[in-house]
Amino acid sequence: MPKPTLAIIIPCFNEQEIINRSIIKLGSILEDLQKKQKISSKSFLYLINDGSRDQTWSIIKKMHQTNPKSIKGLKLSNNFGHQYAVLAGLLHAKNKANIFLSIDADLQDDPKIIEKFIDAYLEGNQIIYGVRRERKTDSQFKKITAQGFYNIMRLMGVDIIFNHADYRLISRQVLDELEKFPEANLFLRGIFPLIGFKHKIIYYNRLERTAGISKYSLKKMLSLAFDGITSFSIKPLRMITWTGFIIFFFSLIMSIWVIIDKFFIGHTVAGWASTVLPIYLIGGIQLLSLGIIGEYIGKIYKEVKHRPRYIIEEEL
Repeated sequence: MPKPTLAIIIPCFNEQEIINRSIIKLGSILEDLQKKQKISSKSFLYLINDGSRDQTWSIIKKMHQTNPKSIKGLKLSNNFGHQYAVLAGLLHAKNKANIFLSIDADLQDDPKIIEKFIDAYLEGNQIIYGVRRERKTDSQFKKITAQGFYNIMRLMGVDIIFNHADYRLISRQVLDELEKFPEANLFLRGIFPLIGFKHKIIYYNRLERTAGISKYSLKKMLSLAFDGITSFSIKPLRMITWTGFIIFFFSLIMSIWVIIDKFFIGHTVAGWASTVLPIYLIGGIQLLSLGIIGEYIGKIYKEVKHRPRYIIEEEL
């Protein structure tokens, strides 16, 4: 079997504090794998600048000049988001490599296990997922919300790898299939299990961030969660239907009770609670239902526009 050419896709957003050492670290791993005859000498790092507002792109360009064959770059014209930056790197590296590994620039996903990814691919696996063993480096709030996110996704029927983010290796065959997904609402963690093919999970311990700060705010995490649920499941819509049936059923029982009380018991007392509470309950459910329906309509609106998912400004 010929040695595969590896492209390491590294999405970057305002990573000037760490990008230099990330390139050096991943570059040394590439060299080591080449010496071990596991990957081709044509393998390279592909850094995707996702609209950074600091010196990230300038650093990438300088590093490219020192080693243009092994360090390549792609500059997006705006901040399109992490998922689109990964997709842009994968699609633009498609004809330059055989296997593609995505990893964040902060290197909290342990790069030392990249060799295990390569070994798993050489064993015949088409997708290799990096999965965290534990969440010691996360705050208590993030632990709870992250675990809740994966549990809700499973509850909604979404096939997702528990504690897997976007640290994975895929073959060109898998990338060919990914290219057939034209959707604007992108959630890669749900798409790859849907694609299928033989896969393997490799567990690792997540490392502490050595520089900079996390770019994934609570707002972005919530947005990703909503995208994941509404892009792969219609259960929220079905829940609205079942909620309507349940309310109708209890309303029917309440109506029967009121009739019996009025004509047979005679203890009907006009009450504020019995009037106002049902109004609040039904009103709240209606607003929630309209919000969920609005989310799906918004996604349809985005899809039918067929706007580009990202725009390339410059390529090295």
